[in-house]
Amino acid sequence: GLNYFDGTHLYEHADPRLGEHSEWGTLVFNYGRNEVRNFLLSNALFWLAQYHIDGLRVDAVASMLYLDYSREAGQWLPNKYGGRENLEAIDFVKRFNELVHAEHPSAITMAEESTAWPLVSHPVYVGGLGFDLKWNMGWMHDMLDYMSQDPIYRRYQHNAITFSLMYAFSENFILPLSHDEVVHLKRSLLDKMPGDLWQKFANLRAFYGYMYTHPGKKLLFMGGEFGQWREWSEARSLDWHLLEHEQHAQLMKFVADLNQMYRAQPALHEVDFHWDGFQWIDFHDVDESVIAFVRRAKKRDDFVVVVCNFTPVPRQGYRIGVPAAGQYRELLNSDSQYYGGSNLGNGLGVPADALPWQGLPYSLLLTLPPLATIVLKQTADFAEPTAPMSV
Repeated sequence: GLNYFDGTHLYEHADPRLGEHSEWGTLVFNYGRNEVRNFLLSNALFWLAQYHIDGLRVDAVASMLYLDYSREAGQWLPNKYGGRENLEAIDFVKRFNELVHAEHPSAITMAEESTAWPLVSHPVYVGGLGFDLKWNMGWMHDMLDYMSQDPIYRRYQHNAITFSLMYAFSENFILPLSHDEVVHLKRSLLDKMPGDLWQKFANLRAFYGYMYTHPGKKLLFMGGEFGQWREWSEARSLDWHLLEHEQHAQLMKFVADLNQMYRAQPALHEVDFHWDGFQWIDFHDVDESVIAFVRRAKKRDDFVVVVCNFTPVPRQGYRIGVPAAGQYRELLNSDSQYYGGSNLGNGLGVPADALPWQGLPYSLLLTLPPLATIVLKQTADFAEPTAPMSV
């Protein structure tokens, strides 16, 4: 609605090599004009001041940062240094973040940025763009590709669920399951899952369990919490009537319990952006599609153990290493009957054995339910570890 607003190129560049995204049929703001910058900044502050929103997400940041974004040779103009960086847009983004945080210190700014641009979520004064969080697009694409595979083939894509930890702490990431993933014939999250109806729900619960325990903040688009079948459309309401069906209501109960556990356990949210908050136990079990890891709070002795089984095969007598002695109990089991699962698990708890395993001083002999994520925590009972009955 702003293009050629007064009969001239008021908001956009006149030269289409600077002012047009032909792929999308949209125009590019002229970030070098003070009037345009102030219009955009005022708009952002208006939403925060008048509507009291919690934060702002900037879409397609990469299209702002690069002059050659989605353009062929000859379709773009370099900056004054001969480079492809959009210096005016970069300066605007920094000013936007500085102003938002100065006027509304509690507001959160997020960047949907799909390239490896450095320091997106670092402060401006250290050379960053100033966003609080960056969408982890790599994690999202890898996980959706992995979870959509029949479990029999997941062993061949095991790196898809572990690769994100190669770069997880390079930015302050948020794990996005957004509206973008449930539109334009991509299908809903539940509909992406393989298998019969029971397996679809089990897969989705296991996926959510991994998401909530993986380093990074969380974003789950509306409808995902109860298993919307249809894609999202702004033209209609969510399918709330699905909550009349037990499996959808059970999924919503599971997500509610995930949120409660996430808030109650500092290990799951205090140290999201540094290796101090994460430790692999095992990421090598390709054949059984199992991963295990530790999440830690700022207090190192406050931790949880997470195990994910991404196959429909229960694993009896599955041993993993743990960092400390004591009794371990399940905080959450996505296979619980309360969530529609088969109710396989570890009962009242599992004692740690005095058997070093996977580089850790103690170990647990667990039952892993099918297509499930379990979260275990050391209880207050620090009894002497038992001698292992089996290895």
